[in-house]
Amino acid sequence: MSDDDAWDAIFRSQPDTARTEQGSAAPGSSTGSPAGAPVGGPAAAEPPVTRAALRERGAAAPDRRSARQILDEGRPPRRRRVWPWVLGVLLLLGGLGAGAVAYAWANYEPQLREALGWELPNDYEGTGNGTEVLVTITPGEIGSDIATTLQEQGVTMTYDAFYDLLLADPSIAFQPGTYALQEEMSAQSALDALLDPANRRESTATIREGLRAGQVIDILSAATGVPLADYEAAIADLAALGLPPEAPTVEGYLFPATYTFEPGTPAIDQVRRLVDETFARLDARGVAAEDRHRVLTIASLVQSEARLPEDFYRVSRVIQNRLDDGWRLEFDSTAQYGSAQADGSVFSTQETLEADNPYNTYVIEGLPIGPIGNPGDLAVEAALAPAEGPWLFFVTVNLDSGETVFSETVAQHEEGVAQLRRWCSENPGNSACG
Repeated sequence: MSDDDAWDAIFRSQPDTARTEQGSAAPGSSTGSPAGAPVGGPAAAEPPVTRAALRERGAAAPDRRSARQILDEGRPPRRRRVWPWVLGVLLLLGGLGAGAVAYAWANYEPQLREALGWELPNDYEGTGNGTEVLVTITPGEIGSDIATTLQEQGVTMTYDAFYDLLLADPSIAFQPGTYALQEEMSAQSALDALLDPANRRESTATIREGLRAGQVIDILSAATGVPLADYEAAIADLAALGLPPEAPTVEGYLFPATYTFEPGTPAIDQVRRLVDETFARLDARGVAAEDRHRVLTIASLVQSEARLPEDFYRVSRVIQNRLDDGWRLEFDSTAQYGSAQADGSVFSTQETLEADNPYNTYVIEGLPIGPIGNPGDLAVEAALAPAEGPWLFFVTVNLDSGETVFSETVAQHEEGVAQLRRWCSENPGNSACG
């Protein structure tokens, strides 16, 4: 017999129940007789004995039980003693040498540990060793997946320690996300940490209406820690973002809202999320895919020029009226965007007004080539539903309150511009006055 066969035989023949001192099997055991032998042994061949004879024999036979046997009657059965076979194993190990020891330990370590009282713990104690570990729960993962992740990342000692807690309480529910835990946490501490929203790690970025693409990616980079260069590359890949062919840049397609991102989310995925949000908002308003670019372009002009909510719809009407009449829009916001005038003044320089570029509506007919900022919901709504009115001009006359004058004639408009200049002379500290 090989060493392997010998060890397999030893562990297959471990005693399962305690034997009596006479060597017969305990009640319920099938090990009292060798396999294949009659349960009664040689006595089975003797002639049958009547019940009366048996009673007579029993009455006449002396009680041969020892005092210890009599005292033991009625006591719970003794626990099996494992040490005899363990002792045998140890003696055999000594005789067979190191190779046999290695084989036994490699193949029967759990049994040996249990027999020798050397069981390993399956759980850590406490709330961790101070080394942070980020654990991500993805949508669709179940408890066994999470138990595996925790063990693999060194948070819990064993799979079973954590999974047993889930089996004990089927009501436990996890929320997808990334959570900050520690190495070497007890299973209960790890579970508590995953259920505590305070341990969730995510980056939050708030994009307000009217910001330009460069400002948007500055905010995203500051919020997430992803390098700005990654965002610059992302917004340049218009095809990957799914923008329409007429879009010259990503401008106008980065919807203003508050976004949360899991740690490690690539810049391209973040930017794509903003673009997808823009498409979703337009779809919700019934804007056809082929009309998206035009609607966003108009909405961006409204967002840049209007100050008060009610004026969004009036500015939209001015745009529509001038387009319908074949007039140039002549919006300073478009001229400044095309020339990159970024001094914050509401007054454009002469150079800006005369610059020949596809955004400058003082020079070109119709709408600019694309949006000049990223409009919000109100601006999109106003672009789709302008107010009714005859206005062809407007000018904001109070840069603090946002009061805006709408007019039908050049003379009325010039009076409005004069009113703005008077306000600026009375408020020299306002940077928008230039």
